[in-house]
Amino acid sequence: MKDIISKKVQDMQPSGIRAFFDLVLGMKDVISLGVGEPDFVTPWQIREAGISSLEEGFTSYTSNKGLYKLRLSINRYLKNRYDLEYCPEDEILITVGVSEGFDLSLRAIINPQDKIVIPSPSYVSYGPLTELAGGIPVYIDTEGQGFKLTPKILERSIDKKTKAIILNYPTNPTGISYTKKELEAIKKVILKHKLICISDEIYSDLTYDFEHVPFPSLSGTKDKTIYLNGFSKSYAMTGWRVGFVCGPKEIIAAMTKIHQYTIMCVPITSQMAACEALHTGRISVEEMKREYKRRREFVLDSLNKIGLECIKPDGAFYVFASIKKSGLGCLDFAQRLLKEQKVAVVPGSAFGPSTMLRTNGERSRTIGKEFDDYVRISYASSLDNLKEAFARIDNFLKMEPARSISL
Repeated sequence: MKDIISKKVQDMQPSGIRAFFDLVLGMKDVISLGVGEPDFVTPWQIREAGISSLEEGFTSYTSNKGLYKLRLSINRYLKNRYDLEYCPEDEILITVGVSEGFDLSLRAIINPQDKIVIPSPSYVSYGPLTELAGGIPVYIDTEGQGFKLTPKILERSIDKKTKAIILNYPTNPTGISYTKKELEAIKKVILKHKLICISDEIYSDLTYDFEHVPFPSLSGTKDKTIYLNGFSKSYAMTGWRVGFVCGPKEIIAAMTKIHQYTIMCVPITSQMAACEALHTGRISVEEMKREYKRRREFVLDSLNKIGLECIKPDGAFYVFASIKKSGLGCLDFAQRLLKEQKVAVVPGSAFGPSTMLRTNGERSRTIGKEFDDYVRISYASSLDNLKEAFARIDNFLKMEPARSISL
């Protein structure tokens, strides 16, 4: 049976997040600080719009590109908020979350052996989906730069086969983001080498200390940028599965071809709800953002008190905490913390280059860092849960380190 399975799929490692959280299922009294999902329920007016659409009989397919009124609303939102404008007719595509949009982006631009630069640590799907599309992920270790991509290390990572760079900010798993000045410096390298920038900005609305700047809003970048965003994080609409992609019409047309054959369209109920989110949901977004910021301050203070180091996140709802003090690797740390204190966090190795790829027919491991000294902690959980979780983590760290165990 194994011979039937694609070699690429055989070589691919399971998601480091999902593989670990299979262990959590069925355990009682676990406080999960792992899954990157808002703990808020989708705001009522958005849910009501979805319910009303069903009651009114909106149950058909939509255009492959998505509802025109949703594409129009997205353009208006981007224009009003960032002075960034896209044609609803041929420069915007509605996707099943940013995940599909990202997959389509890669498949639309990659030719075999094209290299895609990925600042690391990075979201778990970036490397595997690059490989599935026939590309080669090139990971850049950013730990020494405070988990930020710099023009200097980007320049060193580019060669004649480099096709694109994946830029994600605020970043999952570190929460790090970029100021306009920092983006301008990165932009110069990208334009110099004529790279495509796939800019995943799903956490853009959850930027706390300075104004978020979309990459395609920078001078000279719009026709070289595939802009990804959606409704899952800022509007607490993860289960609705609505994302969108904006970009040059030629790239959007190519992505739409693939979308036609694989997905057809995003469910109309979800699209109707997304329209409402853009029209009336901003107040709810700001309320959730304030709560996340309050939790961030609590988590940073708690980490400081128990002696775990962490670079202050600029946005999203994660911290990437160093566990060197514990003397344990991230897998042992996460497994023991779950078993002994019933707190779930994600091992840092989930966000490093741990997949296999084939280059010129030969198997080789991508070069990069495994981030074995870190865990990702999500503060998309109630303040009461966070208080109890950090009390348990403190207890765990005070215990005499035991031998590594396996759950």
